[in-house]
Amino acid sequence: MKFMSGRELREKYLQFFASKEHLRLPSASLIPENDPTLLMIGAGMAPFKPFFTGKMKPPHTRITTSQKCVRTGDIENVGRTARHQTFFEMLGNFSFGDYFKREAIHWAWEFLTEHLEMPKDKLWVTIYPDDAEAYKIWAEEIGVNPEHIVKLEDNFWEIGPGPCGPCSEIYIDLGEERGCGSPDCAVGCDCDRFLEIWNLVFTQFDRDEEGNYSPLEKKNIDTGAGLERLASVLQNKRSNFETDLLFPIIEYASNISNVAYGTNEKNDISLKVIADHARSMTIMILDGILPSNEGRGYVLRRIIRRAIRHGRLLGIESAFLTGAVDAVVEIFDEVFPELLEKQDYIKKVISLEEERFHTTLVQGIELLNHHIDELKQADKVVLSGEAAFKLYDTFGFPWELTAEILEENGLSLDKEAFDKAMTQQRERARAARQENQRISIPDLSGLDTEKLTFDMRAQSAQVICIWKDGEMVDNANDGEEAGIILDVTPFYAEGGGQVGDSGVFETELGKVEVAAAKKLPNGTIYHIGYVVEGTIKVGDIVTIAIDLSAKKATARNHTATHLLQAALKRVLGAHVNQAGSSVSPERLRFDFSHFEPVTAEQMQEVEKIVNNVIFSATDVEIFETSQDEAKAMGAMALFGEKYGDRVRVVSVGDYSKELCGGTHVDNVAMIGTFKIISEAGVASGVRRIEAITGEAALEYFNGKLATLNTVSDMLRTRPEEIVARLDAVLANVKELEHSLNELSAMKAKAEAQKLLLAVQDFSGVPAIIGKAQVADMDELRNLADLTCDKLNGGLVVLAAVGDEKVNFVVKVSKEAVKKGIHAGNIVKATAKVAGGGGGGRPDMAQAGGKMPEKTGEAFDMAVATIKEQLGI
Repeated sequence: MKFMSGRELREKYLQFFASKEHLRLPSASLIPENDPTLLMIGAGMAPFKPFFTGKMKPPHTRITTSQKCVRTGDIENVGRTARHQTFFEMLGNFSFGDYFKREAIHWAWEFLTEHLEMPKDKLWVTIYPDDAEAYKIWAEEIGVNPEHIVKLEDNFWEIGPGPCGPCSEIYIDLGEERGCGSPDCAVGCDCDRFLEIWNLVFTQFDRDEEGNYSPLEKKNIDTGAGLERLASVLQNKRSNFETDLLFPIIEYASNISNVAYGTNEKNDISLKVIADHARSMTIMILDGILPSNEGRGYVLRRIIRRAIRHGRLLGIESAFLTGAVDAVVEIFDEVFPELLEKQDYIKKVISLEEERFHTTLVQGIELLNHHIDELKQADKVVLSGEAAFKLYDTFGFPWELTAEILEENGLSLDKEAFDKAMTQQRERARAARQENQRISIPDLSGLDTEKLTFDMRAQSAQVICIWKDGEMVDNANDGEEAGIILDVTPFYAEGGGQVGDSGVFETELGKVEVAAAKKLPNGTIYHIGYVVEGTIKVGDIVTIAIDLSAKKATARNHTATHLLQAALKRVLGAHVNQAGSSVSPERLRFDFSHFEPVTAEQMQEVEKIVNNVIFSATDVEIFETSQDEAKAMGAMALFGEKYGDRVRVVSVGDYSKELCGGTHVDNVAMIGTFKIISEAGVASGVRRIEAITGEAALEYFNGKLATLNTVSDMLRTRPEEIVARLDAVLANVKELEHSLNELSAMKAKAEAQKLLLAVQDFSGVPAIIGKAQVADMDELRNLADLTCDKLNGGLVVLAAVGDEKVNFVVKVSKEAVKKGIHAGNIVKATAKVAGGGGGGRPDMAQAGGKMPEKTGEAFDMAVATIKEQLGI
């Protein structure tokens, strides 16, 4: 076999299929585009689903990629096997109605045996038992030994109704020494001897809802070869982790932990987890994912925290993951050059998350120790799944760490209940995602999208298609929501953070309120409409009325975001980059990279700069040019966005230049004024500013002025004298509060003196048990402290009775505690009689009850509990 580095192997594969007339495309983002069914891209074919289903036309009938993928379904196996990873690269070649089995099989064999020089006698293939065509190609045309062709029932790829078909896998025999030693060891065995390196999927059928299979008119090819697996074979490594695609990270983790790789299985698992997770977290953040408590951000947070935990298992107590990022960048800087640009940003995000988790680890362990104490006191040995899940969900505390600490204390975790709680959370998240899907896109394969146009001047158009609930229909009637495509539209489609235009369609027989315009992956604009009157049908001519007021307000806010970003760079520094935005008629929201709160002084300076630009009345220039020319003139591009050879530049004099496809004002003076209304952190290293312009800003100022006038009227003074008047009022309030506190203290002393007249004696322990007239729980606790201090080594049980509840406080002196009195147990028993509960320390406890009428019986229980504790 021919030794190759991971970089060489990736390039070799892509060049090979480019020579077979495949369009070579870069890896798509891990964030799926227009596919709410996927959390992240987990297969090479995932970005091409619309092409496989025929809904969209591909840019070429043959495509090849090395797709970055993240899968976390088997995250617990990472590091424990040779092949499981959360992040990996899937090499793929795809045919959309072009070539089929013969070419796919011949080219796979050619690449493996001629270009990678794998020994033919070591290669095995599997096929679907009924796939005679594949068998014939492998046996008769390729010349594979029939004994090396294995028929497996599992070799059929399908996910419910839709395109499906048989597949053929290619395995390599790595030798008996890599096997399990069983005489039955063969392809499909769980051991490491036979390694699957390529899967060829032959999509040739269409399965209907009833389970019937019909031949597809246009058959497709979908193949996937794991880059890391192929590298392990060519580099003669026993696992993916020992290849040059992962091992440099293991070396880093080994050096920083002083733990040698290959000497201890448990340590090796942790080193491998760190290596795998470092790649995942780096590429996820590169693609715009940030740690959070839901969705993709939750996956990222979990990966970061698992890596930290395994670092602790290796004895690493301090932050260490930023160094792992450097190792990842060295591995991928050629294939993902943007890593070098974002390296410092990625490290900052991870550093903040790592710092935060070290804090939560301390909090989590403290809470877990509390649960352990409770279990031991109750003679229980199993921590509930609900308690473990709360640790996991609230503190990000890994369940594995919970189980490990429990085991050290002779306890265990109810993992089944934990999994149930986790499943319930996932179902809630899935339901929330489904609720957000307003319009399901139907099969649009028959739509000739090349004739559809965008024209800002269009005032009428013809309805090309309508759909409801994902199904194409001829018409939509009043009360129904539908997706609508016109042959020409002036509606700006949602994109780049800007909401789509809204407006109205009118026909002879109907009226449709358009809530938003959106864009399909191929660029086609569609409209989400609600039929308010009559009906709209395919073929209708509609008159179009865009909500110009909303459109202009949106344009003001969008241009203002450009001015805001430029101002932030001037005030905070060049490190500021856009991390997200939302531009609507009502307001603008701008997320940006910055690692500390923006001060009030900085906010004022930013506002001043933006408004000064607005007052300059500079024209906004919009023009198209080449990417190179745009970069040469200093135009900013949004990180993660894809741009064509020609780009659209929005320029405000020498102040701001950005690549942008959104709508803008003609002159910055049209913005009117700019006002920041909030600034806050939203994620690790990301801040958010919300601001308003134009009419919204005017309404905001008028509202503040109205409030100011109302307050001045209430204070019976002029607006400009409010501060002085408030100072006088607050000074008076402070004086009154001081007088009230003195009265309260006097009242408490009097109440305590009254209670002391009813002292009871329990074998030499003085006690006061009775009701108190107080305003709230604070006064009740203060009274209990004051009364107990006046007793000589005694205790106090007090109750404050209201209309619907009763509160209890028990205070015990140190001397009484030493004699066996426990306040927490007294209050617990007492409150239970009154329909409540509570607890606390031996010297101080409090509780509440729902049945104030049973206060007397509760006091009787207090007396009984005191006697029991003293052995009377």
